[in-house]
Amino acid sequence: MLKKFLFLLFLSVSTLSQAEPLGYETLSPAQPTQNLDKIEIIEFFWYGCPHCYSFEPVLNKWLETLPDNVEFIRQPAVFSSLWGKHAKAYFVAEALGVVDKVHADFFNSIQNLKLKLTTEDQLAEFFVAHGVDETKFHEAYNSFLVDTKLRQAKTMSARYGITGVPAIIINGKYKTNGPLAKSQENMIEVMNRLIQKESQTK
Repeated sequence: MLKKFLFLLFLSVSTLSQAEPLGYETLSPAQPTQNLDKIEIIEFFWYGCPHCYSFEPVLNKWLETLPDNVEFIRQPAVFSSLWGKHAKAYFVAEALGVVDKVHADFFNSIQNLKLKLTTEDQLAEFFVAHGVDETKFHEAYNSFLVDTKLRQAKTMSARYGITGVPAIIINGKYKTNGPLAKSQENMIEVMNRLIQKESQTK
């Protein structure tokens, strides 16, 4: 009887261990990456999302130790017209090569200063205050490149099964987020674990 009890106890513990969440989901089908020589990490975010804002310091600390074989990509998610306007601001910054200059301040302006920053004129004022030539801003804002990226962004969330942000895609194969990983700090741990796993397969 004792042996049977111990066996059932072991089986129960073993089953629970196997049932523990991994902190990520596997994408089916896997999505192609932009650079086959790198492990691709995509962050889906929205400037109006307080969780994305609180994730920024955690993510930035991780970026300081980014391995050479990893490529990090920010991807604005678009679930509404408002999200689209903020996404367009990011793509303008990307087109002008000023993401590093404006990204943190744009987050701060939306989250803390409660600025709208949705119209072309409002965004022009913001970018000019960050050293961007106003004519170049308007050219980028109305460019075919930015328009194309915005149209692509509207389909990206569905492609990767994104329903909320922040969310991270690891090498086109795995997805993690706060609910899956249980915390933003654990998201980083999951990312590192999957990067190591993908590194071993290359």
